[in-house]
Amino acid sequence: MSECWLSIIGIGEDGLEALSPAARALIAEAELIIGGERHLALLPGDDRERLAWPSPLSLLVDRILDFRGRRVTVLATGDPMSFGIGSTLVKHVPAEEMIILPSQSAFSLAANRLAWPLDGCGQITLHGRPLDTLALHVHPRARLLILSHDAGTPAAVAEWLRERGFGDSRMTALSHMGGETEARHTGVAAGWSHDVADFNTLGVECLAGPDAVWHPRTAGLPDDAFEHDGKMTKREARALALAKLRPHAGSLLWDIGAGCGSIAVEWLRAAPGAKAIALEPQAQRRAMAARNAVALGVPQLEILDRSAPDGLAGLPQPDAIFVGGGIADETLSAAIRALPIGGRLVAHAVTLESEAILLAHHARLGGELIRLSVARAEPVGPWHGWRPAMPVTQWAFEKTGAGR
Repeated sequence: MSECWLSIIGIGEDGLEALSPAARALIAEAELIIGGERHLALLPGDDRERLAWPSPLSLLVDRILDFRGRRVTVLATGDPMSFGIGSTLVKHVPAEEMIILPSQSAFSLAANRLAWPLDGCGQITLHGRPLDTLALHVHPRARLLILSHDAGTPAAVAEWLRERGFGDSRMTALSHMGGETEARHTGVAAGWSHDVADFNTLGVECLAGPDAVWHPRTAGLPDDAFEHDGKMTKREARALALAKLRPHAGSLLWDIGAGCGSIAVEWLRAAPGAKAIALEPQAQRRAMAARNAVALGVPQLEILDRSAPDGLAGLPQPDAIFVGGGIADETLSAAIRALPIGGRLVAHAVTLESEAILLAHHARLGGELIRLSVARAEPVGPWHGWRPAMPVTQWAFEKTGAGR
């Protein structure tokens, strides 16, 4: 089926009158119209079937697919492909079967109200998302445009910023942009006290105080950025491993023997839309990994109570695999079989027995083998001396043939 039966139309605060003739025609011809209560209230009365957004949203997808081949119009706010319903529907309906007619997005409207170049702004949604995702985006002089969940979001963001030393950050809440009730509230996070409408977009200019806490998205965060029990992939080895794992947008990592989750967390921070599955059999470490993921802005980390190699069965195919705990010949062999052509594997060993397994795989399959030794300056009485850490043997491998 290639006929366009589904239309997704973005509506602004200026209502139906501001829509193009094509958009109004699609609404007029629809057999089923779906939208929020405020969207449906704009329509003239008639006998056509109407459906308000259900919960959960999966029910909406099923209902729309039941009408496949008939004329369906979905009404959305602003740009349906900017954190909107269009992003969900394109996963279920082929592009050639739909037409999408957007209005201006809230991000575009807010950027113009604030005179901020849109390409220089971080664009975030907190609508139904954890507040701690801010940790991925906040840094000195960052400009953030944030889709609020409700009227309480600006105050919650202000408190979050204050707690992390960004209390001087300038905030602007823009509500009902383009409509008759448009309003603008400005202030600083440390003294934010405005009452804001539920339907608002927030602009934040991040200003760091002397005690501000923030982390870059480059690999190699300080070890103390993570909660851990001492057994973790340390900063230098972690940065080198991530460089060889090569995270990219939409890519999936398996972190086998994840411990406190430092590799998986940094993988997710490194690229937009990256995904990671952490396999960790110890409950205490799974809990640490979950807390680290939230604190560092990537609460979407999937953490499983599994051990390799058996626990690898049924997982979606990864783009890269890190093996930092439980080095065994069976685990490495199963991981390599799971990789696609071009997939990457990095494994670390600190014991002689684990190192011997990596040496054997390197001898058979090639790749890059290095030993990383790090020494840190520490006090020795009134002076300082070098205290070496345990050396790490790293094997990095890229799959280039189906038989490997």
